[in-house]
Parts: sequence; structure tokens; C-alpha cells
Amino acid sequence: METSSPRMTPGTREAPVNSSPAVAANAEGEEIEVLESTDVLPVAPEDQWKSMFDKYDPENSGFISTERFRDLLATHGSELDPHKLEVLLALANGNADGKICYQDFVNLMSNKRSNSFRRAILQGSRQLKGCSLRDEVGLGLPQRLVRHVAYETLPREVDRKWYFDSYTYCPPPLLILAITIAEVAVFMYYGFQLDRLVLQVSSPLFLKSPLPYHPQLRAQAWRYLSYSFMHTGIEHLSLNMAMQLLVGVPLEMVHGAPRIGLVYVCGVLAGSLAVSVTDMTAPVVGSSGGVYALVSAHLANVVMNWSGMKCQFKLFRMAMALVCMSVEFGRAVWLRFYPQAFPPCPNPSFVAHLGGVLVGLTLGVVVLQNYEQRLQEQSLFWIFFCVYALFVLCAVFWNVFAYSLLDVRLPPPP
Repeated sequence: METSSPRMTPGTREAPVNSSPAVAANAEGEEIEVLESTDVLPVAPEDQWKSMFDKYDPENSGFISTERFRDLLATHGSELDPHKLEVLLALANGNADGKICYQDFVNLMSNKRSNSFRRAILQGSRQLKGCSLRDEVGLGLPQRLVRHVAYETLPREVDRKWYFDSYTYCPPPLLILAITIAEVAVFMYYGFQLDRLVLQVSSPLFLKSPLPYHPQLRAQAWRYLSYSFMHTGIEHLSLNMAMQLLVGVPLEMVHGAPRIGLVYVCGVLAGSLAVSVTDMTAPVVGSSGGVYALVSAHLANVVMNWSGMKCQFKLFRMAMALVCMSVEFGRAVWLRFYPQAFPPCPNPSFVAHLGGVLVGLTLGVVVLQNYEQRLQEQSLFWIFFCVYALFVLCAVFWNVFAYSLLDVRLPPPP
């Protein structure tokens, strides 16, 4: 196949091009010259691809057969870069289901995955449905790590290959690592200050920090997030840190810091707000809200894609993750009802764990299910996000008015 870009015929409608123009204007500002990059593949708006797809899907099933897909490529192939055409033909030839779904069609036609698919085909090392990524040999340690992460988190082989081709460790997964380092630093600081590492919460000075959430200080809005950097003791920090690193770092490598940060922060905020609504007299510390949001979302994603997930010993590892979550939650429940270290203030609440789980099973699952898809285009994401925003709004009003209306007897401030 020729590698030069085909020319459009005079009667063909030219597709818009995604370019990085250099703009030069004359003195009057009336004429603008646009110099377009010839290295970028043409991109058509999604509505144009939708109308094209519907022409070959008269039943409106959301799928077209591979035979009709080849007809589409034969008709419109002259509008595509030759390498893009190779990728699409490889997809049609290798699709074991015999049909192409609309989302895959739009992803490919809008160049979402063209570069990695092009590399995979031109290098001749594998096809879209060729040998498994797990069968490849001669990989270095960084490549084996990326492959391991791909099998840990992604249910589709085509996604795993795309991720393996495109991941470059730039930017590195620093968000979860930075949060963990900050939590350890805060813990060590208060460990030396309070002269104890186990059950720091038993110290009368523990809640005097500006970080924990306390019902008497709920007007200090930063505490609804900053509480996650303090832990009741080394046993609390260790369990959270282990789950946070083992689950959070691989998820960040695949889905990126913004998405994982969104789930984590939403879990932390939901945890403190849930405590303020359901356990109104209790303080709260620990990153369990964010950690449980990530772990719950990941476990739910594994269960929903059980047959596609190819991670080793997945049943055993899922059982171990549930055991760790149960142990940490049981420790929190025990501590909540343990005799208070400094009456009349109760021990920290365990409800933040449940708030994190709810975020993970709703908003988190949508984020992890839509790998390489724009979240703003997913209606389910907006549904759960609006429900979450409504919960936050109701919880804010609850904190403003309910405590006085219900005449809640709060413990004295620390």
C-alpha cells in the first residue's frame, strides 16, 4: 500500500483536519494564512461518522457486520490515510464477533487509537486479534511491568495491547505516591510529637491538630478533606497504605491522575460528609474514604468483566482484598465503640469507609469502565456525578441547619 496521502477528488467533501496551525496576519488583519501539519491524520466530527455509520446500520442496532464495514471502507477509503485504512481493515479481518460496534468505529475513525494500532501492524509483531500480549518474549523490566498492569486492570485484549504500545511512563504515576508520602510524613510528625505510634488517637493532643474532622469545628471546610492525612495509629496507616499503593498506583498508570484523583477525592469528601450526617457526634481521621472508593471500584470492575480479566489468581487475590478491607473496617468499628480515650468525645467514626464504598460502586465504576473514552460523553457518568453533587449539597445544608434543629449535644472542641 502506498504511504503517501491520497488526494481528494473535486467532488469529494473534504473532512476537517486536526492541525497545529501557524497563523500569520497581514497589517490590516484581513487575510490569514494557515500552515497545516501534513503528519496529522484527517479527523471528521463525530456526527459525520454517526451519519455514515447509520447508513450501514439501517436496523439501528448499534453494530454493523464486518462485510458492511468493508463496503464502507471501499467507498470512503480514499478519504483516509493509507495507514489508517490498514488499521481498519485489520480490525475488520480480525474481529471474531463478525461485527463492529459504533463506539469502536468512532474511536478509530477519529484517530483515537490510530498511532498504536499503526505501530502494531507496521512492525508486523502482532495483529489486533493475533497472539496474546502475554505470549511476547524478550521484554525488559519496564515493559513487563506495563504488561502486568494491563492484565491487572483492563478486560479487553485490544485495550491491553493499545495501552502496552502507548504507555511511556510520562507522566509517571506520582499522585498516589505523593498522597502516600504525605500521609507517612504527617504520621511520623505526630508520632514524634505525641510520643506514640500505636493508637495515636488515645493521646489527648491528637484532635488538637488542624487536620482531623471534628463536629464542633465543621465550619472549617478544609477538614472535610484534610482529615485523610491523619491516622489513628500505625495499624491504621499500614492497611490503608498497602491497599492504596497496590491498587491505586496501577489504576493511575492506566487511567491517569485526573480520573483516579477524582474518584479518590470524591471518596474522601463523601466519607466525612457521611459521618457528619449519620454519626453526628464523632470525629473522623484516615484515608479510608478515598482508599475504599478506589478498591471498591476496581473490584466491581473485575466482577463485571470476570471472563475478560486475565490477571493471575484473580479469585484468590480478590478474596484477599476483601479480607483486608474487612479487617480494616472491623478495626474501625471496634475502635468506634471502644471506651473513649478522653471522654466525652467519642472515638473516630467508621462511616467514612461506607461513604467511600458507595462512591466506588457508582462514580468509580463508571470511570474505570470507560477506559480511553471521554467521561463527559457518557450519560451514566453525568447521572452518578449529579447524584453525588446532590448528596454533597444536601449534606452541606444538613451541617448548616440540622445540628441546631435537632439540638444535637456535641462533645466539647478539642
